[in-house]
Amino acid sequence: MKLGLHISIAGSLMLAVERARKRNCETIQIFAGNPRNWERWDPDKNDAADFRAACTQYGISPVVVHAPYLVNLGTPDEKIYARSKATVANGLRVCDIIGSPYYVVHTGSSVSSTKRDGMLRVGAALAELVAADGSGVAILLENMAGAGSSLGVTFEELAEIIEIAGGGGRLGICFDTCHAFAGGYDLATKTGVEDTLRALDAALGMARVGLIHANDSKYALGTAHDRHAGIGEGYIGNAGFDYLLNHPLLSGKPVVLETPRQTVADDLRNISALRELKNNRLLKTNNTSGFSRNT
Repeated sequence: MKLGLHISIAGSLMLAVERARKRNCETIQIFAGNPRNWERWDPDKNDAADFRAACTQYGISPVVVHAPYLVNLGTPDEKIYARSKATVANGLRVCDIIGSPYYVVHTGSSVSSTKRDGMLRVGAALAELVAADGSGVAILLENMAGAGSSLGVTFEELAEIIEIAGGGGRLGICFDTCHAFAGGYDLATKTGVEDTLRALDAALGMARVGLIHANDSKYALGTAHDRHAGIGEGYIGNAGFDYLLNHPLLSGKPVVLETPRQTVADDLRNISALRELKNNRLLKTNNTSGFSRNT
């Protein structure tokens, strides 16, 4: 299981590598340009080649690209729907250029329409995007926290969207811990983690999980508030992350932190906390974890 952080590409892709190394990252996530506008990003192919070589040299893999926040494939607004599809198509192109196997997309919101109609739009858009793109990059749908008319809050909703899109192998999941906790999945207790991961496996299959976003939650279970906290500083807590990181169903999955930061020290503290927990700080001293190892 590789651990990393969301890293800024401000200045250049190569600066992102330097930032990743300074933070002891084994994997990273970046935005393909400004996450808060529709501006298309065209990475220089020479810079991209240098970036790919540097990531290989320093063992940073996988590199994950996150879609801009404006993308909403569930909207009934035709202009935003078209822009969202174009942005995702460009994101897949960028992934191919810089060597990223995964493109993370928020499932979005149905806005003023029904949830079913919103899910149908997301599924149709994904089917269209995959059919038109020859890169092989996987689209990872990120589970949402549940506020308003959000889509893809439950594992069953995510599974239905993927089924609508044709169920191909290029469609997967980014499992966000804060969003899941906000959406009602208990990740703070041993039993809760076990039940949540079994439900995820039953609905989607763990092969669909390409990435984990490890974020603690500033708000309590089921509140639908998407507010990230540092590892061990929220309602999930250290024990919850210990059980998650050491659960056999998540073995080998890359993990990216999106925790609040003001300084490099904040990032180092959070990634160090995860590493300590991944080294079985609790489970190695407690043989009564209760997890089933027959998976």
